[in-house]
Amino acid sequence: MPLASRILSTPSSRAVLRALRIAVIVAFAASAGAANAQDWILNAAASKLTYQSVKKNTVVETNSIRNIAGTLTQDGQAKVVFDLDSVDTGIDLRNVRMRFLFFETFKFPKAEVTAKVDPAAFAELPSKRRMTSKLPFVLNLHGVDKTLEANVVVTMITDDMVSVASESPVAVNVADFGLLPNIEKLQTAANVTNIVPTASVSFDFVFNAEGSVAPVAVTAAAAPAADVGPVATDASKASFSNDECVNRFEVISRTGAIYFRTASAQLNAASKPLLDAVVDVVGKCPDLKIEISGHTDSDGADESNQRLSERRAKAVAEAIVAGGIPDAQLTVAGYGEARPVAPNDTGKNKALNRRIEFQVVKGIN
Repeated sequence: MPLASRILSTPSSRAVLRALRIAVIVAFAASAGAANAQDWILNAAASKLTYQSVKKNTVVETNSIRNIAGTLTQDGQAKVVFDLDSVDTGIDLRNVRMRFLFFETFKFPKAEVTAKVDPAAFAELPSKRRMTSKLPFVLNLHGVDKTLEANVVVTMITDDMVSVASESPVAVNVADFGLLPNIEKLQTAANVTNIVPTASVSFDFVFNAEGSVAPVAVTAAAAPAADVGPVATDASKASFSNDECVNRFEVISRTGAIYFRTASAQLNAASKPLLDAVVDVVGKCPDLKIEISGHTDSDGADESNQRLSERRAKAVAEAIVAGGIPDAQLTVAGYGEARPVAPNDTGKNKALNRRIEFQVVKGIN
C-alpha cells in the first residue's frame, strides 16, 4: 500500500505541478482582463492535490502532496513549487518510504513547474467566469525537465480569487523522470507487487490577487478541509517519537545511497546528501542508541569481507560524528557477507548486499 501511494505520489507531483502551473496561468489571465495588472499568489490553505496509485493491479490508494507554493507575475511568468517532504499518505512509515525511496528527497526535495502564460488566451475569463483550456508547462522532478500539458477548468470565484482544477485525472508516467528503479525499492520495502508505474492526479488550486483579502465565505470547491493546506514536515520537528525514529532508520537503510570506492572504506562524495539526512534523524532521536552496520557481497575471502564491512561502518560513524552527533550515541558492527538480502548471483543482487544499515539497538540511560 505504501509503495503504491508513493509511486502515485510522484506522478501526482507532476500532475500537481501541472495543475498549479495551470492555476497560475489562469490567475494571470484573470488579472490580465482586469484594468490593473497584478501578481497572483497560490492560496495553499484552500488548494488541494491528490493522486491515486494502483498496487496488485487493482488496489487503488489516494494520497496527496500538502505543501505547495506558487506565483504568477504581471508579465506572465508562472512558477509553482512542491515540497515533496510533505507527501501525505496518512501513515508515517508510508510517508517516509515515499520520501526516501521513491522521491529521494534527500537529493531532490522539491518539484517545480514553470511556464510562460499568454494572457490573451484567458482574456474573456472575467466576463465568462469559467473556461476550459489545455495548457503547456515544464515540470522539473527528480532532476529531470519535461514539457507536459493538462486540461483544466478555470473558474473566477471572485474578482480576486481564481480556481484552477483538473477537468479529469491526469495520467503521469514515472519512467519519464527516471523513477522506475525507485518503484522496485518501494515494492521490496512494503512487500507489495505490481505497482502500476502511472499515477492519476487530480487538483483544485486557488490563487488570490496579491494583497487581496480572501472572502469569509467561499464556494465548497475552494473551502479548506481537514486534509487541505500545509502540514509540518521533519524539518520543522525538534524531535521524533521512538516509532518515528525506527521508521526512518528502517527506510534509510534501504536507500542504497551510501557509496564507497571499490574494495575501499573511503566514502564517495555522492554519499553526503543521505549522510546529512542521517545526521538530522539521529540528532532528533537523542534518547536512542543507533547501530551502524556494514555488509558486503560474497565476492572475495570471508575474512577480507568481514574487515571491509567493519571499516565501512566505522567510516560512516565517523562522518556522522563529524556532523555533530555524540560518539556515545553510535555503535559500529560489521557482518561481512553473513547477512545477504538477496542471492549473490547477479551484479544487481550483489549491489543490494553491499550496504550500510541503521538500527535502533537500545535507549540511552
